[in-house]
Amino acid sequence: MVEASSTFKAAHGTGADWGTAAKACLDGLGDLPNGANLGLLYATDALADDLASILTFLRETTRIETWAGSVGVGIASGGREFYDQPAVAVLIGALPADSFRLFGPLGAPAIDGGAAAAAKGTWQRDRQPVFAIAHGDPRNRHIERLVADVAGETGTYLVGGLTSSRSAFPQIADSVTDGGLSGVSFAPELPVATGLSQGCSPIGAAHVISEAVENTILSLDDRPALEVLQEELGAVLMRDPRQIDGDIHVAFLVTGSDTGDYLVRNLTALDAESGSVSVNGPVACGERALFCRRDEAAAREDLQRMIAAVKKRAGGVPKAGVYFSCVARGRHLFGPDSQELGLLRRELGDIPLVGFFGNGEICNDRLYGYTGVLALFH
Repeated sequence: MVEASSTFKAAHGTGADWGTAAKACLDGLGDLPNGANLGLLYATDALADDLASILTFLRETTRIETWAGSVGVGIASGGREFYDQPAVAVLIGALPADSFRLFGPLGAPAIDGGAAAAAKGTWQRDRQPVFAIAHGDPRNRHIERLVADVAGETGTYLVGGLTSSRSAFPQIADSVTDGGLSGVSFAPELPVATGLSQGCSPIGAAHVISEAVENTILSLDDRPALEVLQEELGAVLMRDPRQIDGDIHVAFLVTGSDTGDYLVRNLTALDAESGSVSVNGPVACGERALFCRRDEAAAREDLQRMIAAVKKRAGGVPKAGVYFSCVARGRHLFGPDSQELGLLRRELGDIPLVGFFGNGEICNDRLYGYTGVLALFH
């Protein structure tokens, strides 16, 4: 049994290249907490090809051996968001010995138990962690299954995101890797509170998928799916489908959720001839789905609700936090000048907090879209 005490410190740095950004981040950290033994590292995709150099520099200068992290089109530190420039954000933890362990990278689904067995090593069996920070590669076609299998087989609540990048897609799991799912698990004695905030609001009521093939919804409630969409959006919007591109989505209700939870998927095609609607993911008959719209006001309200709920569960002032948001949120939904992260800072105070904007958000055993996922150490 470890003692549930821990200390955190966070900093960020920017510059013309990886060296100046990493040095600025290190300077921002100042004196490290006594016993610092874990680092989370996030860098903008401008530094994707330099991540190994950044990791080596930070490991040698801090003497911290264990690191996890990834890159994003945008990263977060404190109350600020960084895009389109070389930027580095780091969260350093001084945690009790044997209270955390890296896992992965896991590259194949646990169809034969392989990925789950690899994630559930000796330490996991002995410590039985209930929480982990996870990073995934969106190019891996099995990534959604990997998240579900690892969480289910290990009994671990995963929080994290999928790498977003306009170049390479590296992750950090002690060394730089890519292609799968990796992260760091924490012993249950380290208290954590988590929450998820939606970025899309429902347009109409939920419907039952009555006919579907692969990623195409043919009918909802025994009516052509496109007819239902037209009815809920109205004739004006449907005259020009380009008006709904990137704004209207399909949400699949999570079975058994008592909070109205749903998984948002992008619309990929509307077929007037067949009356079908296609999305970027598999669909099945019997699932419940609804149409939803990206909505800044609703997203802002839901984010405030989620922060308040997580803060209440954490109790007192959190020691540190991690936040994973969708690339379609941040400046694209909340506006410029770090408004999304600024809202977190106003509600949580000036706590050590880092994260990134990903190609998908991981919460528990599912892969989400257009959401924000928060975890607070307390």
